[in-house]
Amino acid sequence: MRALLCKTYGGIDDLSEEEVASPKPGPGEVRVKVAACGVNFPDTLIVAGKYQFKPDPPFSPGGEISGVVDALGEGVTAVAVGDSVVATTLWGGFAEEIVIAADKVMRRPEAMDPVIAAGFSMTYGTAIHALVQRGALKRGEALLVLGASGGVGMAAVEIGKALGATVIAAASSADKLAIAKEAGADITINYTDQPLKDAVKEATGGKGADVVFDPVGGDFTEQALRATGWGGRLLIIGFAAGAIPKIPANLTLLKGCAVVGVFWGDFVRREPEANRANFDRLFAWVADGTLKPLVSETFALADAPEALRRLAARQAVGKLVVDLTK
Repeated sequence: MRALLCKTYGGIDDLSEEEVASPKPGPGEVRVKVAACGVNFPDTLIVAGKYQFKPDPPFSPGGEISGVVDALGEGVTAVAVGDSVVATTLWGGFAEEIVIAADKVMRRPEAMDPVIAAGFSMTYGTAIHALVQRGALKRGEALLVLGASGGVGMAAVEIGKALGATVIAAASSADKLAIAKEAGADITINYTDQPLKDAVKEATGGKGADVVFDPVGGDFTEQALRATGWGGRLLIIGFAAGAIPKIPANLTLLKGCAVVGVFWGDFVRREPEANRANFDRLFAWVADGTLKPLVSETFALADAPEALRRLAARQAVGKLVVDLTK
């Protein structure tokens, strides 16, 4: 089978497409014929050896897949050969086949396009966990989404609207904000043109945001904290800007607000039933048209490094997906 391999930690340019042996599932495992694999910021970190988890090279990056189960290991009864599934895998998805634990796969709706499904799990799973379990977002509250045109940012915009919030989308260009507006944002802010705090205060009548969804980090995190209202919740999703911020702790005291970490991957491991309930809700929203996931571009396996480069440079709008059928 074909696979994109990382043979040593380093740069994206060192990845190579090669033929490797087809894997065989062991007890409790399934093999999935991969149709497509989403491209995510952690993929760039794993290749560089900078992620929380460090697989031993050689390995394939790619942390979320859609496909069809084509082989079962001993003792597997929850899924069957031929089932259409999605799974989050941390790595291994940039390959034509992958072996994973059977309890890590979820059946996807048959009507859900495999390319859309491949770009769905990590972004929408993270966003709903952040907003529901960690942020306790309530109907009528003001939600500020940073990086609102990226994959996880757009998921937060859509889910925030579905939960009844007033959504304020912040991004770095008019084009990106137009995409966020199409996804349902009520108010847009270009944070390169005006101070974020002032713009959010104006948009909320001086109150500030109730919940901030921050996958960007860097200098924007402190600005977002200053834009948070009394009793607000600043959700730390990730650090796409590259720098891990240090924030003045006195601001949390003065605002009576909370800085809340969001680690969806460990939530999946620790609370699998709550995660599945989240996905039941998400799949229902997809079915009724509430959610309209945007895959802006697909790439062949050989072109996956270019997708990773664009993501690392923050040039992606919506979701990028590697299509293994190309």
